[in-house]
Amino acid sequence: MTDAGGTNGQWAQTAMFTASEVETQTGVAAATLRQWERRYGFPHPVRNQSGYRLYSPEDVRDIGVMLEHQRRGISARLAAELTLRGVPVGHAGNPEPGPEPRPAPARAPVDLPDLAHALAQALITADHAWAGDLLAVAHARLPVEDVLTQVMSPALVEIGELWARGEITIAHERGASHYLRSRLSALMEIAGSEEGRGGGFGPLVVAACAPGEQHELGLMMLTLALRRRGVRVAYLGANVPLGDLTTFAHERGAQAILLAVNGDWALEGWVPGDWVPGEWSGGRWVPDPGWPAEPPAGTAKGGRALNGASNGASPAATRPILQRLGLPVFLGGALINARPELAAELGGHYAGPDAPAATAIISRALGHRPDAPRHTPEMP
Repeated sequence: MTDAGGTNGQWAQTAMFTASEVETQTGVAAATLRQWERRYGFPHPVRNQSGYRLYSPEDVRDIGVMLEHQRRGISARLAAELTLRGVPVGHAGNPEPGPEPRPAPARAPVDLPDLAHALAQALITADHAWAGDLLAVAHARLPVEDVLTQVMSPALVEIGELWARGEITIAHERGASHYLRSRLSALMEIAGSEEGRGGGFGPLVVAACAPGEQHELGLMMLTLALRRRGVRVAYLGANVPLGDLTTFAHERGAQAILLAVNGDWALEGWVPGDWVPGEWSGGRWVPDPGWPAEPPAGTAKGGRALNGASNGASPAATRPILQRLGLPVFLGGALINARPELAAELGGHYAGPDAPAATAIISRALGHRPDAPRHTPEMP
């Protein structure tokens, strides 16, 4: 008997899929499938003679149903319950049948640039049904990381350029961002809970947008990519003060901080007085007694000491501000991509130009499976 209650002979004649094959078809990582199995009793893989999980076509179908429930804003736990009960997508809590979902386009753009352009147009016109169809096609063809970098990101760039040229309003841009934020939120939940409890097994990284930074979609994409690689990520969102961010990270025992900086506006709040250097000791932050009440003379925006000026301050007072936080800080975002050298100037590390590259860089720096392939074999 297998652990699913059937014999090997019962499923040997049926098409079965490994966890990696299921991930390719659905975008759900193997670690998440195991998490769902433990938490919700779903899906129901069997084991082959080597102990590896194998999933039936019915499992793959039900995984797709659960994803669709989540994409409509339903929590993972309720989505699993609805899937197990066989409740059709769109009928949760609705006694009357709703409209049938629009079928995926039979002739969606083949080339990725065309697919990204079509997504941008769908979002600008607020045709969310068409946008969902296009993303469904993208997920069917590509790994999640490629959907992020080759479809979603170019669509966002196109929308931003149209807004900059005055061809669309800020309302169009906000509507598009809101839609993609909801899709990314669902994917982030699928990839693991906020700190990966029950599924994550790697180091903990705290991810946030810098003070004054409101653009969080790029950070959400990187959070998703890291979680899919097994890194635990506590996602804090937009506009987080450095002091509060660092206190949170130390309290949670994080190994690193990930900070999004998309424009100069996100450096405005980095004046030295906003963060007093010191060390985390006895469950609290102990300030450096040599830190001056006033910023040292010659200190620029962002707490960067100019021309070696110290004005009698302690050595900690003249260190780049991110070196005072007591943890490695990885920086990403449009401003850092345009000026990678700024990361080191601020005392941090350049995360990389996109989500897959940043995931590899951060994982390697933290010693977390640096050479892991995107689709890893299922563990017995």
